[in-house]
Amino acid sequence: MTSRTHSPAEPASDDQMASRVMRKVALRLIPFLGLAYFLNYIDRTNIAFAKLTMSEDLGLTETAYGLASGLFFVGYILLEVPSNLALHKFGARRWIARILVSWGLIAALMAFVPNATWLNIARVALGIAEAGFFPGIMLYLTFWFPRAVRVRLVGVFMVALPLSSALGAPISSAIIQYWHGLFGLEGWRVMFLVEGIPTVLLGIAAWFYLTDRPRQAKWLSTEERTWLDRRMETEHAETADTGHVSARSSLRNPNVWLLGVTYFGIGYGLFAISFFLPTIVAGFAKQFDTTFSIAQNGLIVAVPFLISSVAMILWSRRSDRLKERMWHVIVPTALATVSVPVAMYMSSPLMTMVVITLTAVGIFSALPVFWYLPTTFLTGAGAAAGIALVNTIGASAGLVAPYMTGWLLDATGSSKTGLWVVGGFMAMAVVLLLVLRGRLAASPVRANV
Repeated sequence: MTSRTHSPAEPASDDQMASRVMRKVALRLIPFLGLAYFLNYIDRTNIAFAKLTMSEDLGLTETAYGLASGLFFVGYILLEVPSNLALHKFGARRWIARILVSWGLIAALMAFVPNATWLNIARVALGIAEAGFFPGIMLYLTFWFPRAVRVRLVGVFMVALPLSSALGAPISSAIIQYWHGLFGLEGWRVMFLVEGIPTVLLGIAAWFYLTDRPRQAKWLSTEERTWLDRRMETEHAETADTGHVSARSSLRNPNVWLLGVTYFGIGYGLFAISFFLPTIVAGFAKQFDTTFSIAQNGLIVAVPFLISSVAMILWSRRSDRLKERMWHVIVPTALATVSVPVAMYMSSPLMTMVVITLTAVGIFSALPVFWYLPTTFLTGAGAAAGIALVNTIGASAGLVAPYMTGWLLDATGSSKTGLWVVGGFMAMAVVLLLVLRGRLAASPVRANV
């Protein structure tokens, strides 16, 4: 038998400390950040349900609606990198609180847009206010969670994304249908107002609740703070030895750009489904001679996202358990690629929703593992800039996908062509992931890719 330098008790003691600290940090941060992400995605995508009655009130075509949906990403894209660098400089607590309050106010004020022009202006303003939120959270999590547990916990955090649609769909549609006339407003206006206010309140709470770094966490004991701070500093130093620590070098890194274009392909599918699934379900009336109320539409739309919530957690746990990342992104992305174009060729509403559910499961399962990849070779300001750039390129799909899908729907009168385009962009993502697999595996950073 080989000799051991440390006594058998030492690793167990460290494991116990790791388990205790990670449990405390996860319980402190993940529910709060998950709630913020939940509200974030509701406020971003609830326009999909508003559209069911708002289009007639404001005179929107499918193309005009797609433009309004996508304009959110104009300011979002332009300010993503500067916003994340500001978070790195000024601290997560201040910056996340600022983002939450400003976007919540604008989301609520969308209740009062008088026409399509003001709707477009409000969507641009919403994107400006929100810029940097998601990549900022991804960066923030690297301050608190070691690589060994990060994918699993990011998966728990990101489950707020499909849950926001699973729960937000029936809530939003019910508000539109049953609260119509409240405050003398149309139902879709009431929805914007009611769903924007909680975000403002959460932003105020964030100022007092969040902690920038482990060394400042008074809710941990001195021993726990010291252990976590040293653990994270060691990991950041290891990445800095072989990775990119400056903003400029990360912005020039080919792998960052490849990740960004890959995320564009995945994001194209995500945004097309998120913004047009209620429209697809409403289209069952023409396709299958089956009509649903607005509230029923919301319940049907919720199903793929609810199932995806479970799949996302299980898949990210599997990735951490096997310590494998790249195939855990490639496989679900390939599933979405194959399933999405054929959804509109099914013979019934049930079979159409089954296939769309497979698409949603693939997209959402890929996301938490995907966001592990940039942190394998980026740290410090380089991580702030690199993660923001990846999200910026990916977010540009949010500008293209809704507009293109709406335009194709107007031009062809069917969702089929639009979903084939979705499949094409996701196929591009699969190819780029295979390229990235080789490049990252050859990296000196041992990233388990």
